[in-house]
Amino acid sequence: MAVDHTFSATVSAGPHRSPTRRQAWVTAAMLFVFMLINFADKAVLGLVGVDLIDDLGITPSQFGLVQSGFFWFFAIGAIVGGMLIGRIPGRWLLAGVALIWALCLLPMVWSTSFTVLLITRMILGFAEGPTAALAFGVTHSWFRAEKRALPTSIVASGTSVGPLVAAPIITALVIHYSWHAAFAAMAIVGLVWVVGWLIVGRDGPEVTGHAVSSFPMLPERVPYRRLLTSGTIVGITLLFFATYCSVALKISWLPLALRQGLGYDKVATGWLVSLPYLCGAILMIVFAAVSRAMTRRGASVRAARGLLPCALVALGGLSTIAWPLLDRGVLQIVLLAVGASLVVGAQGIAWTLVSDVVPVKQRGTVMGVMITCYSMGGVIAPLLLGNLVNDASNPLHGYQLGFAAFGVVLVGGALIAAALINPERNVACFVEAQELSAVRADDAASAGQIGPR
Repeated sequence: MAVDHTFSATVSAGPHRSPTRRQAWVTAAMLFVFMLINFADKAVLGLVGVDLIDDLGITPSQFGLVQSGFFWFFAIGAIVGGMLIGRIPGRWLLAGVALIWALCLLPMVWSTSFTVLLITRMILGFAEGPTAALAFGVTHSWFRAEKRALPTSIVASGTSVGPLVAAPIITALVIHYSWHAAFAAMAIVGLVWVVGWLIVGRDGPEVTGHAVSSFPMLPERVPYRRLLTSGTIVGITLLFFATYCSVALKISWLPLALRQGLGYDKVATGWLVSLPYLCGAILMIVFAAVSRAMTRRGASVRAARGLLPCALVALGGLSTIAWPLLDRGVLQIVLLAVGASLVVGAQGIAWTLVSDVVPVKQRGTVMGVMITCYSMGGVIAPLLLGNLVNDASNPLHGYQLGFAAFGVVLVGGALIAAALINPERNVACFVEAQELSAVRADDAASAGQIGPR
C-alpha cells in the first residue's frame, strides 16, 4: 500500500487543551533574557580585555588561551547537558546553569590572578555548554512547528541584545570604577534571573506529554546513527561551526581589534561594538518573519528554514572578508556590522530546522552533540587569532588576516551546508527505514509461527 509522505507540520489532535498563549510568550520572554545574560557573560571578558591584560600583565596569546579555554569546557558541558535534557525538567536545568554562571563570575570581583581567570572561564564555559539546547528545546515545546521561527528568533536575539546592552554599561563601569565591577554586575543580574525564572518558568506541553506539533509521519524515535549522520543535521552543524567562529571572534577579539588595531578609544569602542549586535537583533526578527512568510506562501521547509539561513551566512562571510581590507571609516564599520548581523540573523531560523527532523524526546541529546561539535569553532578561532596578532609585525595586520580568513570559513560553510540540508528527504528516509524494520519484524514473527514445533 502506498504511504503518504506529505510532511507539512500539523497540530496533533487530542483531548488536551493547547498551551495558553500568555504562558508560551512569558516563557519565551524569560528565555530571551536568559540568552541575553548568557552572551553578556561571554562578552564581558572581551569588553574589559585591554584593561585586564594590562593589570594582569598577560600576552595576547595568553588572552587567546583564556578565551579558548572557555570553549574547551563548553563542549564538555554541551555533552553532559544534552544527556540530562529529558531526564531532568528544563525548568530546573535552566535555573541550575544560570546559578553556576553567577557564582563563577564572583571570584573575578576581587582576583587579579591569571590562573583564577582561566579556571573561572572554564567553569563558565562548562555551565554555558547546554544553554542553546535548553533554551530552544523549552521554546519549541510551547509552539507548533510552523510558528517556531519567530519565538525562536526572539529567544536567539538575546545573543545579540546581551552584548549590545552590556557594551556601553560595562564600558562605563570600567571607566568610572574598574573591570572588577563589570564581573560583579553580571553576577548580580544572573542571580536575579534565577529567582524570576523559578517563579514563572515552565516546560511546555510537548515536553510534559501533550505534543503540540511534529511532522505527521516523523517516527517517535529514530536511531541516533541515522539522525546524527543525516544531511540536515550534518549541514546545520557545519553551518553553526562557521557561524560560531565568527561569533567567538566578535565576542573575544572585536573590542581589542577596534582599540589596538584601528585606534578607537574606550567610549567609541563601546558604541561601535554594539552596532553588530543591534543590527543582528533586528535582522534576526526580520528574517524570522521572512521565513514565516515563505512558509505561508508554500515554500518548502528546506527553502524557508534551510537555504535562507545558508544564504545569509554566505553574504555575511563576504562582508567579513571585505571589511578588514578597507581603511578605517564609515564603510568599514557598515560592512563589519552587516557581516556580523547577517550571520546572527541566520541562527534562529536554522535552529527551528532541528526540531523539524528530530523527535521530541531525542532533541536534547542531538542538540547537545551538535553544540559539542560546532563549539570547536569557539576553541579554534580565538586561539588562532591571538597567535596571528602575537606574531604579526603590528596588531592591525594580525586582526585583518584573522577576520578575513574566517570570512572565507563562513562562505565555505554556508555553501556546503546548503548542499547537505534537505529535511523533507531526511524525514522520508526515517519513515521508510521504520516501515522496513516493521515489515522485517512481521516477517520474523510469521516465520516463527509457522516454523517447526
